[in-house]
Amino acid sequence: MIKQILGRFPKKPSKSGDKDPIGRSGASVSNPPRGAERASGHTPIISSSGLSYGDGQHPGNGNNSRVNNGNSSAFELLPGFKDVPNAEKNNLFVKKLNLCCVTFDFSDPTKSMKEKEVKRQTLLELVDYVASANQKFPEIVMQETTRMVSLNLFRTLTTPPRENNISAYDLDEDEPVMDPAWSHLQIVYELFLRFIQSPETDAKLAKRYIDHSFVLRLLDLFDSEDPREREYLKMILHRVYGKFMVHRPVIRKAINNTFYQFIYETEKHNGIAELLEILGSIINGFALPLKEEHKLFLIRALIPLHKPKCIAMYHQQLSYCITQFVEKDCKLSDTVIRGLLKYWPITNSNKEVMFLGELEEILEATQPAEFQKCMVPLFRQIARCLNSSHFQVILTAHGTFFY
Repeated sequence: MIKQILGRFPKKPSKSGDKDPIGRSGASVSNPPRGAERASGHTPIISSSGLSYGDGQHPGNGNNSRVNNGNSSAFELLPGFKDVPNAEKNNLFVKKLNLCCVTFDFSDPTKSMKEKEVKRQTLLELVDYVASANQKFPEIVMQETTRMVSLNLFRTLTTPPRENNISAYDLDEDEPVMDPAWSHLQIVYELFLRFIQSPETDAKLAKRYIDHSFVLRLLDLFDSEDPREREYLKMILHRVYGKFMVHRPVIRKAINNTFYQFIYETEKHNGIAELLEILGSIINGFALPLKEEHKLFLIRALIPLHKPKCIAMYHQQLSYCITQFVEKDCKLSDTVIRGLLKYWPITNSNKEVMFLGELEEILEATQPAEFQKCMVPLFRQIARCLNSSHFQVILTAHGTFFY
């Protein structure tokens, strides 16, 4: 059975784990919502994130099990955990996970309403069970949990067509796309988040199923247009990075490749800000002296992220990451400042204002010896800003360097 499950995903060779911990101070990853809780019985309440666990739809994919509408009587709510002895709870947990492996493909929300409600109630029970677990999860539970999560979450992300001449990143013109399946997907994410952070989940055992392939597929989901999904992914990946050391190099490399593709090929990706938020916490925990790998990441990926036109979507997170590097190693300030000057915008005044704000933060962490190295080209650029035809650029440059 284990071989059959593992055989579904392509294996990648393991790499040695990175010893650097995730920094705690200055981490920008938010705390997870309290998740699915129930007042009594099977009645869900609204979580602290303000989202209720209601009925929903999920497109699924071709490999998922699907409910047979002609045999809906077989899709019934299983007994509650309180109704079975402790010795049987793990078996019941696995049965409930198997039931939740069934996904629904609904263009008509009135179809299979009973089955969707049964699955929703079962998912809520699983969340409560994981949250209150007081003994180590056996391997079969880890195997089936990972399988259920994979079948529900891993799917092809579809982007709806947009009108011509409208930027995909224009927040004033375009509202974020909300997944109609979210009321189900949210509970699956909450379940997996609680499972990952549970002290009863043995990382050495769980990494057999939460493997490199699984993590890479999680990273693919960051391109989701639904900001609620990206928020959950951010929290989950942050905890995977902290709990599974073997995945740290893989995660960093995958994020690096995502940035390369975004910068040099597509300039389209919905999750750049969230990925940078995770990196800000990771960079904060880098050990000193910095590894050459990390410095190359700064030079080849982070600094070129100033190039895309849609930088406003993620500039705050990018600026935090860049500043973290300079604070870790002040000798990098010359490299960073020259990188900013290289990608300095010529005709985009709003972008210039952002660059000036970031430059001010970098200079605060810059030592005199490093400042002298880049002083001449820096002042030339400031002079051009002071002669700008845009008043905001002039005011920002004047306020940054003369007060």
